[in-house]
Amino acid sequence: MPSRPRPVPDVTVSEELFAPVHQGVELCYQTFGDPDDEPLLLVMGLGGPMNWWDEELCRMLARQGFFAIRYDNRDTGRSTRIAQRVGRSAVVRAFAGTKVRAPYSITDMAQDAFGLMDHLGLESAHVAGVSMGGMIVQTMAIDHPERVRSMTSIMSTTGKRSVGWQHPSLLPALIGSRGPGRDAYIRTSVTTWKMIGSPGFPQTYDQTAKRAGETFDRGVSASGVMRQMLAVLTQPNRGSRLHSLHVPTLVIHGLADKMVHVSGGRATAAAVPGAELLLIDGMGHDMPHELFETFVAGIRRTADRAARSSGA
Repeated sequence: MPSRPRPVPDVTVSEELFAPVHQGVELCYQTFGDPDDEPLLLVMGLGGPMNWWDEELCRMLARQGFFAIRYDNRDTGRSTRIAQRVGRSAVVRAFAGTKVRAPYSITDMAQDAFGLMDHLGLESAHVAGVSMGGMIVQTMAIDHPERVRSMTSIMSTTGKRSVGWQHPSLLPALIGSRGPGRDAYIRTSVTTWKMIGSPGFPQTYDQTAKRAGETFDRGVSASGVMRQMLAVLTQPNRGSRLHSLHVPTLVIHGLADKMVHVSGGRATAAAVPGAELLLIDGMGHDMPHELFETFVAGIRRTADRAARSSGA
């Protein structure tokens, strides 16, 4: 039977904890809800620490019967930094389609996620990923479908270069220097989010600046963003392998996304048999508060499909 909303007003929230996972990487993570509920792994995108999964959204998911787990990817927040420098020229060459060797791959980051699940004693989980996180959860479902109960891929793409492209005007902002210090980071972040955020659900300066300040305080790494960017730019086209999946899947994409063109979401939904495609007018490359109920309902609906297909 589909799960019912939990009738409790409060959600148990763990402290920030650490898990050794893969290739010497240690991930910082936090949980929301009851460990006996359905596990839901939340995977963030490029340069995004766990707090980009808004705490209110995580609490809403927990109230819908999920044991929600958010974490900092490698090279982000309080998780392990990889000791290999990447120059901006390598990112530009990869963006142009030149073959470049990346310090690690999307597959390595998927293995990090499985390592976190192992640490928590989870044989399987629902997974939801945003942007690069969508690429990671797609890779998880391809590599070990038995460990993925359902998949929600948000504003992401299949890895095929002819879909899900970035608007060329964004590259200077993505690889440019932010300048030293917290204030400079906040100013640059506000400018960037104005470029890629949701025009139909604009965030105020204070909202964007608050999140940027929290991100800086968790720890930022310009070289880490470059390494992650190379993992994204050198990823394979997963399209043909996604065709073999039998995992209940929801694909969410904004029609105003400049960072990952909506063609990436359409291609993902077309590749996964039986996938639901939810296109949102006015949504860019962020997760506005106004859409939290939509995200939660979609993730819950997709998890319920998994429960029905398994006979649970």
